[in-house]
Amino acid sequence: MVGRILESEADVAEGAAWLAAHHPRFAHALEQTGPLPLRRKPDGFETLLSAIVSQQVSVAAANAIWARLEGAGLTTRAAVATAEEEALRAAGLSRQKVRYAVALAQSPVDFAALRAMPEDQAVAHLTEVPGIGRWTAEIYLMFALGRADVFAPADLALQEAARMLFDLPDRPREAPLRRMAEEWRPWRSVAAVALWAYYRVAKEREGIR
Repeated sequence: MVGRILESEADVAEGAAWLAAHHPRFAHALEQTGPLPLRRKPDGFETLLSAIVSQQVSVAAANAIWARLEGAGLTTRAAVATAEEEALRAAGLSRQKVRYAVALAQSPVDFAALRAMPEDQAVAHLTEVPGIGRWTAEIYLMFALGRADVFAPADLALQEAARMLFDLPDRPREAPLRRMAEEWRPWRSVAAVALWAYYRVAKEREGIR
């Protein structure tokens, strides 16, 4: 089953209220952050390409690269599929990410079909494409498909926010954080948004695009 879809800020507020009622540390976080944003993006090629651009670089660097890709008209499937490597490199993509971007543009990913796939099936479908790992797939499910109960524990900002919020001795790695997030079902995506918002307040910088 697909489950709940986050379609409005009211949906996010419902999830935030549930988290605050069930987990006091989220209540504390929400006191610091205020109301949480929806963070929805259109589903499709551009948003998934944007997630690839954001892999392992700062938010500022990803924003700069994406702006150059937009300026060069290199954010559509057709444009990337036929682009010269030099043009993609000139926009700021590494050679590795050029391969990933072209592989995505030439892949058979069915973006419409993804909307009806359960989380595990959607993640499996996306990660068949070179360069798309579980983090990228989970980010896409949260932001583009609006899934209310997805989490991306490999995200470094989420790990650091969890360390701060829950007063952990060390930043939790992916597997422990994934287990920890099980307690936040059925609102794990809202928990992620809350942690990113808490990270922004605590660090005074964005942790996710």
